[in-house]
Amino acid sequence: MTSPTKPAGPPPGPPAARRRLIRELLLVAGLFAVYKAGRTLSTGRTDEAYRNAGRIWDAERALHLPGEGAVQRLLLHGDALVHTANTYYAAVHFPATALFLVWLYVRRPAHYLWARRVLAVLTGAALALHLTFPLAPPRMLGAAHLVDTGQVYGPSVYGAAPATDTMANQFAAMPSLHFGWALMLALGMIAATRSRWRALWLLHPLLTLLVVVGTANHYWLDAIVATVLLGGALLLIPRPVAARTAAAAVVRGHVPGPKAPAAAAAPAAVSGPAAAVSGAGPASAAVSGPAPAPASAAVPVSGAAAPAPVPVPVSVSVSGAAAPAPGPPAPATALAAPAAVTAGAGR
Repeated sequence: MTSPTKPAGPPPGPPAARRRLIRELLLVAGLFAVYKAGRTLSTGRTDEAYRNAGRIWDAERALHLPGEGAVQRLLLHGDALVHTANTYYAAVHFPATALFLVWLYVRRPAHYLWARRVLAVLTGAALALHLTFPLAPPRMLGAAHLVDTGQVYGPSVYGAAPATDTMANQFAAMPSLHFGWALMLALGMIAATRSRWRALWLLHPLLTLLVVVGTANHYWLDAIVATVLLGGALLLIPRPVAARTAAAAVVRGHVPGPKAPAAAAAPAAVSGPAAAVSGAGPASAAVSGPAPAPASAAVPVSGAAAPAPVPVPVSVSVSGAAAPAPGPPAPATALAAPAAVTAGAGR
């Protein structure tokens, strides 16, 4: 018989689920609104943004990083290719991250909380860097000699002049949240799924990196700094423990199952011949073998009705008669039935 298991609790009803969903939507929307509003605080620091752009460009050359122009020249081989890259930059970033969070919320709630917190920490750190280190993108830097592909080929998410752009802060290039969010999406899906092909999710951040650099919206160092910030957020907010334990159990094949019922003890066997008692002495019986529990047996008496079953004592000694020699130990408890009582000398 298996032991009863205590249920974890009733599943949340529709009202509770709706309240939780609304709370999450408001929380995510509120965090994004704070981020967008915070980015606009550094829009007026144009001179500082251009000076920082020159420093970043020089630092990349000192580090012998490949020029951003090498990637852009690959895109400029055809109008369709560069137009696709601009569309990917404008239309994939936010929808892909939103779908990622929605899928985790529905299918992997524990991973959703983990991913949401990591993204919040990453975005908060990026906002702090936007405010302290305004940076003009390479498409605005004359020394880079790059084409603003969004303005030339379209579509573009930015205004023609940064000073008149009320929708976005074009001096918030460092770090690249396009790449940071894409990398977190890939890592989150790898952690939350078990498909043998889940490593292919890394193609999304790789393609995003080529797009943000090829369209001249970000430097290589923007993606590197985003990776460092994401690594710090992942160290600060580890993956769910339950999810890691379950994943390890599945990999090892040690999936816990219900316990098997305990085997019932076999009943003791009662055996042994009746001990014969001779003479005119009182009726007596010999019991052989250590009996851990009493048993009952009916004894037929000559000339009288059979008495009711009586418990047999564990050990009985016979007066005036030697007990039978002990035999070899029996595998089960042996109880000798009482002997039949015989009549005395002649009638």
